[in-house]
Amino acid sequence: MKKLLYTSIAATALSAGGALADGKVTVITSFPDSMTGPIEAAFEAAHPEYDLEVLNKKTSAGVKYIQEIAGDNTADIFWASAPDAFEVLKSDGLLADVTIKSEGIPERIGAYPLNDPDGKYYGFAGAGYGIMWNERYLKANGLEPATEWDDLAKAEYHGHVGMSAPSRSGTTHLTVETLLQGEGWDEGWAKWKRIAGNFSTVTERSFGVPDGVNTGNFGLGIVIDFFGFSSKASGFPVDFAYPTVTALVPANVAVVNNAPNEAGAVAFIEYLLTPEGQSVLLDPAIMRLPINPATYANAPEDFPNPFEDSTIGATVEFDVAKSGARYNLVNSMFDVMITYRLDDLRAAVGAIQAAEAAHADSGNEEAKALIAEAWALIDANPIDEAKSLDPEFAGIFTKKRKKATDEVGARQAEVEQEWDAMVVANYAKAKELADKAAGM
Repeated sequence: MKKLLYTSIAATALSAGGALADGKVTVITSFPDSMTGPIEAAFEAAHPEYDLEVLNKKTSAGVKYIQEIAGDNTADIFWASAPDAFEVLKSDGLLADVTIKSEGIPERIGAYPLNDPDGKYYGFAGAGYGIMWNERYLKANGLEPATEWDDLAKAEYHGHVGMSAPSRSGTTHLTVETLLQGEGWDEGWAKWKRIAGNFSTVTERSFGVPDGVNTGNFGLGIVIDFFGFSSKASGFPVDFAYPTVTALVPANVAVVNNAPNEAGAVAFIEYLLTPEGQSVLLDPAIMRLPINPATYANAPEDFPNPFEDSTIGATVEFDVAKSGARYNLVNSMFDVMITYRLDDLRAAVGAIQAAEAAHADSGNEEAKALIAEAWALIDANPIDEAKSLDPEFAGIFTKKRKKATDEVGARQAEVEQEWDAMVVANYAKAKELADKAAGM
């Protein structure tokens, strides 16, 4: 109904304003229709001279698309959450240097600069990462909400958690990288594997996670904040929490280099930063954090305000350069250790959890030693952080897979096979040790 209302406003404005004299503005975005629709309609109502054409692509696919059409560019705007994706396009010389006018927008959100210091991309909303849950599902399964990452690794959540893969979602990549930066490389990966041992599924797209929680296919999901807020505002029995270790970064928008309609692209970005554009972010279908502090005066009750609550994202100052330097490497590690070996990992973690339950009150030190050895096998990392930041090694990872059978470069395939052999052996041995401990 909301979409129809906005569309009707836009249509009225178009009929009053005449033909689309200044033409089409083509937007490449990872955002779902539920977000882009209201913004598109509101922008066209304010600027009837432009017609926004929205092409939805996953963040990584959007980056690749802009890279591929660079010689004969047909895109005007790139619009997504992940700042490291913008850094990739910036480093490739594919973002235009434009001047954007705005009023009332601060320089930072939390500890993070809102805009690229070189003027290549601009923040339009805040983005944090955390956990959403279905209250009815949790009640039916005798579970409490998980509000910290450590909670999701507890045995009671085994089989109840959903997440998308970072190779399939730029926002999920940021979530993975945030924990690696906030907890440390080895500790972060160990935690991701322990959490993933409780996964019900790894979804194809990032919005498959809120959909799964909303419908009760699984009880808890790892999401960007607006998925939780918009689901709750839409009436689903869900809630959301920011863990202590999280980042608050801007979601961004940029003009593509050699844009066919640069003037229209600038007009769109400037509209997003107006009070009217910022207010659309509070639509129940969107529920993103505005970057104009004045907009929060009209926000729903209990809606988070990062300009008043300094605890949101305070523990992690996200290093976008570090994230960008190892972007494909981190995606490959997650897929090799988790996505493609989820059944093995889930079985091993479940066996360890069962062994821990069997010896919760026992004094059997031999069994506890086996359990500790099993966890060490799960936690083991194929490379250290220094290796992840070695440009020559990170440069091996030039392609992400959509599935395990996709072909990649010879050297990338070789390294991934080495990692895979390691985790397969480790997970099998961990399960064997856990089963042995459980039987003592």
